[in-house]
Amino acid sequence: MPSTTTQAPQEQQQGVPLSSGLKQRHLSMIALGGVIGAGLFVGSGAGIAAAGPSIVVAYTLSGLLVLLVMRMLGELSSAYPSSGSFSAHAERAIGPWAGFTVGWSFWVMQCTVVGLEGIGAGKIVSGWLPGTPQWAWVALFMLIFSGANLTAVKNFGEFEFWFAALKVAAICAFLLLGVLAIAGVLPGTDSPGASHLTDFLPNGSQGLVLGLLASVFAYGGLETVTIAAAESEDPVRGVASAVRTTMWRIALFYIGSMAVVVTLVPWDSKEVVERGPYVAALDSLGIPGAGRVMDVVVLAALLSAMNANIYGSSRMLHSLVQRGLGPKALAKVSGGVPRIAVLVSSVFGFGCVLLSYWRPDDVFMWLLNMIGAVILVVWIFVGVSQLLLRRRAERAGEAPPAVRMWAFPWLTWAALLGMVVILALMAEQPDTRVQLYSTGGLTLALAAAGYVRQRAQARH
Repeated sequence: MPSTTTQAPQEQQQGVPLSSGLKQRHLSMIALGGVIGAGLFVGSGAGIAAAGPSIVVAYTLSGLLVLLVMRMLGELSSAYPSSGSFSAHAERAIGPWAGFTVGWSFWVMQCTVVGLEGIGAGKIVSGWLPGTPQWAWVALFMLIFSGANLTAVKNFGEFEFWFAALKVAAICAFLLLGVLAIAGVLPGTDSPGASHLTDFLPNGSQGLVLGLLASVFAYGGLETVTIAAAESEDPVRGVASAVRTTMWRIALFYIGSMAVVVTLVPWDSKEVVERGPYVAALDSLGIPGAGRVMDVVVLAALLSAMNANIYGSSRMLHSLVQRGLGPKALAKVSGGVPRIAVLVSSVFGFGCVLLSYWRPDDVFMWLLNMIGAVILVVWIFVGVSQLLLRRRAERAGEAPPAVRMWAFPWLTWAALLGMVVILALMAEQPDTRVQLYSTGGLTLALAAAGYVRQRAQARH
């Protein structure tokens, strides 16, 4: 799928002077750790409460969909490495309006999530140190990670390397202890056997649907590695390696850990939601200090997400500007780093934090609902882009890229159908319906603005 098959986005034509400071070890650990977020450690509790043991099925189904999305994105990114990733691919495949729409919606989502992760991290630290204001901790974290992203991309890579190492070590230790306990060989514990799995669908199909929707959004963040690959020593090899290991990472970290949790702890235990499923499982094993240890791990996950989202949002913003889809004033790059883009993204993120204090019930909630389903919008554009660009490459008789989508075009269409089904399920649920409509409004507004911009530029 070489660039000769269609017009290249402006970013690739000009050659963006970003550095190549990320090493293969950085990309490998970003790929490993990027799949382990705070949503897995804490947010999965609500899914378990809704779906019961069938949460394993929910995570398996959504994991299969994410696997297909990452395979499609891997094909596109190995053929066209770009810090704009799926936005640049959408522009190439569909047109500038599509790149504008998906790029700006992703940027708003990333910046808002930076604020959310900061608020979560501030709550944990202020809980350890009573009397210290949450906003001060959030401001400190924003300064640290903004500073790291302003200096050099290798600093982002180093932070993510060690954060990811801690998260991977923690979840691997959890899985080991859990499997030993289930097997009945962990000292001081009795195996629960299958006693907690007898009521597999306690809330029927409705509970499974709620668990499925919760699990889908827990996978957000995997796409960061395709953005980061553009600043690595070998973008094609980095993307190929990350995508090819997606399957076992999803199976081990998500599906495996959910299976361990629901086997060890009753699905309707209050602790699963109140303290998080991992703390509840460790408490059931009598592990001393489990809550405090998991607080440290969750804090690392939150800080890792802040760091990654500042990086991802700034690179997306830089790519949009370079491709003529954003204000030229944000285009400046110095020392291989898009520093104006980093600052703007960080300021937007901290602005979301301030909104959570000033207007928590209206403006902040409106913003959260608006980004609620953006990741599905991104995935749909990835699917359509891969379908169109693969067709063009095949018609041109070009050599295949390093990563190829399986069973094309059938699995691409299956993935797109799966996304439509999830959108339909969101429309049926009162809690997610408002998110779907709010995200739809944002997407339509951006698409209209992008189309008007595209037509205006075509006339000049």
